[in-house]
Amino acid sequence: MLLSVADVLAMPVVRAGEPQVVGGGSLDRPVRWVHVSDLPDVAELLVGGELMLTTGSALAGSSESTVAYLTSLAAAGVAGLVVELGAVVPELPQVVAETADALGLPVIALRRVTRFVEITEAVHRVIVADQYAELEFARTVHETFTELSVRRASLAEIVKTAAGMLDASVVLEDLAHRVLALTARHTTTSAILENWETTSRLLPDSEDVVAVGPHTQRWGRLILRSSRVPTPRARMVLERAAQTLTLHRMIDKDRFGLHRQAQTGLIDDMVNGRVLDERDAQARAAALGLLTRRVNYVPLAIDVAAHAESDQVARQRRSAGVSDAVTHGLGLAKATALTAADHGDRVSMVLAVGRSADLEDTLRAVCSAITAEVRRVDGVHRVVIGIGAEADSLLDTARELAHAAHVAEVALSLEPSMPRPFYRSGDVRLRGLLSLIRNEPGVQSFAETELSALLRYDIRHAADLTHTLRQFLDVAGNKTELAKRLNISRPTLYDRLARIERILDVDLEDGESRTSLHTALLIRDLSANAEKL
Repeated sequence: MLLSVADVLAMPVVRAGEPQVVGGGSLDRPVRWVHVSDLPDVAELLVGGELMLTTGSALAGSSESTVAYLTSLAAAGVAGLVVELGAVVPELPQVVAETADALGLPVIALRRVTRFVEITEAVHRVIVADQYAELEFARTVHETFTELSVRRASLAEIVKTAAGMLDASVVLEDLAHRVLALTARHTTTSAILENWETTSRLLPDSEDVVAVGPHTQRWGRLILRSSRVPTPRARMVLERAAQTLTLHRMIDKDRFGLHRQAQTGLIDDMVNGRVLDERDAQARAAALGLLTRRVNYVPLAIDVAAHAESDQVARQRRSAGVSDAVTHGLGLAKATALTAADHGDRVSMVLAVGRSADLEDTLRAVCSAITAEVRRVDGVHRVVIGIGAEADSLLDTARELAHAAHVAEVALSLEPSMPRPFYRSGDVRLRGLLSLIRNEPGVQSFAETELSALLRYDIRHAADLTHTLRQFLDVAGNKTELAKRLNISRPTLYDRLARIERILDVDLEDGESRTSLHTALLIRDLSANAEKL
């Protein structure tokens, strides 16, 4: 941490010169270095932050030259000017104090002769020591987070490490202001999380808030909840932790046996266009046990709802259990498929179905067998299977896996009704579609952009205009019906709607604006419901 002008004046070697503040601004200015010079045009050699020491030759001329000299120093950004009174300048003229006050430039007179070399040595010794300490801290930060990246530490451990280095509370949240990981220091977790969404929304952009994720795909924020940590150190640690979290998310994929890795690799190659020839794809698939003659292919995605597991090893064990159960279910149904462990506990699959077989009966039998086996895995309490379109091309089917995964995720997010062996896209509606994409950073950003101004207004003014907007959209803009539903007069309702339009800068009579706001509210509702589950 840099010394201030006041810190320098408090040093014994400077106090021996009987310093007297003649004029100027705050003595809290940081001192980057000490420079000794009597040159009147020394400002051209400076870069800012220097504490100037001089015998005052440049102040011995006319008032105009004195003002010009002080003005040039202030323009160069010096921290302050220390003048030794003596043979060159017995006393500082009044114009020095007046100009220093006008420029906000601290000017200090030394009443006794002082060896400038002793001042520079004392100050530089402290500055160099601080710089060395900062370099050591930077090295420690780099080595620590590099080690965490190499061994693929969990989100919680990365956040805990950052908090430990700063000895302060650190929070990792997503774009919807939901806390993903937290380490509390000098306070309790409950105290930090109390009204967290409100607190987070009102946090200004500052050095204590760092975005997490690739530049074009931000997915969260890392927030320091302390004002005691020096800003440069805090920023350094938060940025390095954010980089480690970004890498963690990019490489956090479960891997199991060699055969399963090979299947995963083939599916990945087909999905990402690294295999473009259908025959090559079928040859590799056949070598891995998939039937490729007189069959069609169906993309499936198996998704599960399971108890939250904080231990990474336990999560990996459960993911392996889900994959093993899927393989066992395929064996019981006497079916062949390529499978790949996907995000979390999800398993993607390309199923081979004989062209002479009844598709619906085959899918029902295979999916029922898989579901029964996966439900046996510890911690799993619900299983859904999404299905995409059947095709006779292996490459086309692989490209449809994303669609099957979307259907499965939608089905899992909806409230369970009657048990069914599998879901197709026609089994889900708009709310399901939004449920599917609600956690995407772009979708969260959309909802925040649409509603954040209104949400902040409600927080600051203890209002509930968001509820009024929701009801307005629910009745399709029917103001008579809305006034009855809210039990308020029409003038009061018109005033509320006008305020909403001013706050959000929208026209509520515009169809596209209504659609955007209604979609944003649905996304917010689905995110809130997901937190309760």
